[in-house]
Amino acid sequence: MDLILVPGFWLDASSWERVTPVIEEAGHRVHPVTLPGLESVTADRAGIGLLEHIDAVVRLVDTFDEGTPLVLVGHSGGGAVAHGVADARPDRIHRVVYVDAGPLAGGSAVNDGLPIVDGEIPLPDWSEFDDADLVDLDEGLREEFRARAIPEPVGAAYDPITLTDDRRYDVPITVIACEFPSAALVEWIAAGSPFTAELAKVKHVDYVDLPTGHWPQFTKPVQLGQAIVAALSS
Repeated sequence: MDLILVPGFWLDASSWERVTPVIEEAGHRVHPVTLPGLESVTADRAGIGLLEHIDAVVRLVDTFDEGTPLVLVGHSGGGAVAHGVADARPDRIHRVVYVDAGPLAGGSAVNDGLPIVDGEIPLPDWSEFDDADLVDLDEGLREEFRARAIPEPVGAAYDPITLTDDRRYDVPITVIACEFPSAALVEWIAAGSPFTAELAKVKHVDYVDLPTGHWPQFTKPVQLGQAIVAALSS
């Protein structure tokens, strides 16, 4: 299969580099993306929002032959992008794999509480994150992450997502749960939590637990690759 890998905030296509060999060894083709405004620290991020990120991946989807089974893999904020693409092209997407993420409900923003500095969102200080985010992210990995981090366009975090096609609920998904167990997601769905309202509407959902922090592509890349490959045979 062909997998389009969408990174989360502050990351570009290279953030998947320790995950992709596992997927390729299983016989699949990977297409990690760098979203608009994330090309470099000095890139122009003015006017780039969530829709521009979604549209960029939609354009990539449209380059494949219609018979090609495409899988979207979205990490963190990249999950919102993947969900937007599934809404725009529900007939083209074979499955969406959410990595410590989930489908974002219409009218919601990914995270409109992140601090804006000089018109963009740099990677915050580690103290701004929850302890669960940082599990297994040791000092060496934190230094590596910060060295490669690229400021996020404000709109990617603050813009509400617009969804129009209910066929998105027909696209099977896999949620790879890292920070908290999938059992918690099931409990929140049963309780009618707004956090899982969109997830509750998806007709075919598989869960995989990969206990670690919010960045498994750094902390457990091999296990993440294996989990993604396993999801493809669901």
